[in-house]
Amino acid sequence: MIRILLSSGIAAAMAVLSVVHAQTLEAAPPRPNLAATGGATATSTASTYRINAGDELEIYVWGEERLQRKVKVLPDGTMAFPLVGQIKVQGFLPSEVEGLITNGLSAQYVGAVPQVTVSVVAAAGMQFSVMGRVKSPGTFSPGRYINVLEALSMAGGPAEFANLDNVLIIRKSNEQLTTLNVRLAPLFKAGVDEKDVARANILRIETGDTVIVR
Repeated sequence: MIRILLSSGIAAAMAVLSVVHAQTLEAAPPRPNLAATGGATATSTASTYRINAGDELEIYVWGEERLQRKVKVLPDGTMAFPLVGQIKVQGFLPSEVEGLITNGLSAQYVGAVPQVTVSVVAAAGMQFSVMGRVKSPGTFSPGRYINVLEALSMAGGPAEFANLDNVLIIRKSNEQLTTLNVRLAPLFKAGVDEKDVARANILRIETGDTVIVR
């Protein structure tokens, strides 16, 4: 009977993934206005993904083949770029890195700096771990922002007797550890509705998070 209830509950929870994924995207940090710093704009800058150590970036300075390349963000969160030097990029949006490179190149041009485009081609640095009573615990690299419900799905879903009323997220920020509690039990039942989604406190996963299901 327990297995039957869990299976139907998981199916109901997965049915609302599209709704909570939309909420995750809406909760992403807003893109800043870089006009004051000379930041270039392009289609790639619409991304709300913040760069992590280990990510691979593709950088174009339009009309300058010598400045078009792929670079990997170092473990210390920096990258090197010709004529600019070593710059800190971890935690920045691609559009913000475009502004940093544009400003760094400004001394090399008499007029305006050619348009700079920064794209994340491999989000390898976006990692999190899931531990405890899940079917496939481990470390995952989704390559995009996800929420805690999607994180459990990537870990195979909750195992039997998992306490979904007290899922923990351990988050590291500036060498400080924060513990967040998530209540997902309302989603693992038949007839899930929007009120259940609102009550579940579905948080977005940040890089370096550890999700513990007890």
